Amino acid sequence: MCPVTQPAHPTPPAPPTGPGLTVPPASRHRLTPLLLGLILLSAIPALILAVQRVQHEQAQKTAALVMDYPAVVTQARRFGRDPLDLLAEYQRQGINGVGIYEDVIGNLAQRGEVYLKSGADLRAETGDAAVSPRNFYLRSLKPGVAEALPARYTIPTRTVQVDGQTWTEWPTDPTFLPVGPDEALIGTLKARGFMLVYRPYADDAVREPGADWPDVPFVIFNGEEVIGARTPELLAKINERLGDRVPALIEATPQRGLDTLIATHGAVRTFSVNPAWQQRLDPITLASKYNLAARERSMRLLYVRPYPTINETSDLLSRTSDLLRKSGVTVTQPVIEPFRENTLLRTLSLIGPVAALLLLGLSYPLVRLGLLIAAASGALALVMNRFDPYAGVALIAAVTFPALGLVLRRARVSDWFVATGLSLTGVLFVSALGATKDSVLGLDPFRGVGLTLLLPLLLVAASFLPRQDLRKTIQDVYNAPIKLGDILIMVIAAGVFALVFLRRGNATGASVSDTEAKIRQDLQDTLVRPRFKEMAGHPLGLVGLSGVLPGYFGALLILGGVVGQSSILNTFSHFHTPLLISAQRCFLGLGVGLIAGLIAIQVVRAALHLWRTHGKAPAEVQA
Repeated sequence: MCPVTQPAHPTPPAPPTGPGLTVPPASRHRLTPLLLGLILLSAIPALILAVQRVQHEQAQKTAALVMDYPAVVTQARRFGRDPLDLLAEYQRQGINGVGIYEDVIGNLAQRGEVYLKSGADLRAETGDAAVSPRNFYLRSLKPGVAEALPARYTIPTRTVQVDGQTWTEWPTDPTFLPVGPDEALIGTLKARGFMLVYRPYADDAVREPGADWPDVPFVIFNGEEVIGARTPELLAKINERLGDRVPALIEATPQRGLDTLIATHGAVRTFSVNPAWQQRLDPITLASKYNLAARERSMRLLYVRPYPTINETSDLLSRTSDLLRKSGVTVTQPVIEPFRENTLLRTLSLIGPVAALLLLGLSYPLVRLGLLIAAASGALALVMNRFDPYAGVALIAAVTFPALGLVLRRARVSDWFVATGLSLTGVLFVSALGATKDSVLGLDPFRGVGLTLLLPLLLVAASFLPRQDLRKTIQDVYNAPIKLGDILIMVIAAGVFALVFLRRGNATGASVSDTEAKIRQDLQDTLVRPRFKEMAGHPLGLVGLSGVLPGYFGALLILGGVVGQSSILNTFSHFHTPLLISAQRCFLGLGVGLIAGLIAIQVVRAALHLWRTHGKAPAEVQA
C-alpha cells in the first residue's frame, strides 16, 4: 500500500506567519474556487428559507400568562378572599388565561350537588343491614345528579333504598372519577375575559372521554401520557374530539401519545415550573425564567402557580409582565400556526454543505487522508440521523463550516474574519435543513450536538499534519522529547476542553455556579445573553492567528478558536429558539470576542516582551 505523501497540486508558499509560529501552512486545491462558488449559490435558497423562518417567528411573538385555578382557590381561602376577586386582581397584573381542571365527583360533593358516604359511615348512621361497609354510596342533593353518573362509567352500580332514601351503590370509591367540565365556572371566567385552558383527567372507567370537553382553545393533559395513549382506537377518538383545540407540549415533560395528536393539531409550547422548585426561587428569578421561555424558547403558554403569599405572587406577575413587554412579547391568546418547510428550497440547500465537506477534504496537505476523513465525517453524520438526508447534511454543515475557514487560511489575524464568514454561511444551511415543523416545537432535537464541538477540533487538528509520509509523522511524534511543561500544558488543554464539552447543555454535573447563574440572569433580563464559549473561543483564535506566541502555542490557541466557531453553529442548532434571537446572541459574542481578542494580542505581546527584557541592559535587549 502506497503511503500518502503528496497533495494533488502543490501549495504556493505561505506568507510570513510571525515569530515562532509553527502551524503548518494551509493548502489550496485547484477546485477551491468552483466549490466555493457552489457553496455561495446553494446559500441563496438557504437564505430565502431563513427569511421565511424569521417571518413565521415574528408573527408568533405572543404568549398567554395562564394561572392555575385550583391553586388560586387554595390561596384565596387561606387569606379569606373570594377566588374570583383574587383572580381579577391578578388579571390586572398581567394574567389573561386560567387553567381549569376537569371536575371529579369529589368536586360535586364539595359544591353540595351530591352526598357521598362510605358504606361503613352510612351503616353506622342508619343501622341498615343492606348497606355494605366495603362499598360507597351517592345521593343527589341537586336533583338528578347522582342518578346520571353511572351511565358515564363502566363500573357496575345499583340503586338501593336506605332508611327511606334513594342511594347509588358503588363498589369502589368514586371520589376521583372525572365528571366533565364545570360549565358554570367556565361561563363566568369567559365572561370576565379570560382565555381558558382545559385539563382533563384520564380514567379507564370513563366510557366516552373527550365527548363533553368545553369550547376552549387549548388542552393540557395531566400525567405522563395523553388520554387513550395505550389504546389506538381510543387515541383516534381523542384525536378527533380535540376538534379545533390545540394540545399543549409541556417543556421537559414528555407525554406518551402526544406526537399522534400533534401530527393532526400542531402544538402549543408550554412552560411550567414544578411547585417544589418554585418554592426555592424568588419571584424575580422565576419571572426571568418565564421571560426567557417566551422570548428565546418559543413558549406560548406560560403556566403560572401562585406563591404562598399574595404579595410574592403579585411581584412575580408584575415583573414577568414588565420583562415580556421589554422583550416585545405580546400577552394575548396565541394563534398557533405550524412552521411549513419548502422541500424544493431545502433540496437545493443540500448542495452547499456537501461541497464544503469535499472542499475541506481536498484542502488537507495529505489529500487522500483528507478525503478519507471527510467521507468518514459525512457517513457518521448520516448514521447519527438515521440516514435522513436533510438532518444528516445539517449536521455535516454544523461540523464542516466551523473548521473550513481555519483549514483554508490561518496565517494572519484577518483570517479570523474569513473563518467567521464561513461559519455564518454554515448557519444558513443548518437552519434551512434542520428547521422543520417538529424541530421548531422541540419534538425533533438536533442529533449530534456533541459532535458539533468535538469534530471541528479534530478536523482542524488533522490539517496540521505535515506533507510527508504519515508513518514518518507518527514516528516523529513518538520520538519527540516531551518536557514537564509540555505535559502540564496538555493536561490543562484537555481539562479546559472537557469542561467546555460537559457544559455544552448545562445539564451535567459541570453546571453553572451561583455567581455565573446570577450574571446570566442579569444579562438575559437586559439583553440576549451571548454564549461564554464564543466570548472565550474567539479571543483565543485571534491570539493564535497573530503568531505572537512561540512554538506550538499558536496551534493550541487556534484550536481554541475552533471552539468559538463551533459554538456559532451550535447556537443555531436549537431550532425552537427564534432565528433572530440566536443571531443576536451570536453577534454579541463575536463583537465581545473580537474586541477582547485584539486587546489580548497586545497584552500577550507586551507580556512576552517584558519577560524577555526584564532585568537586562538595553544593549542586551537590542542584541
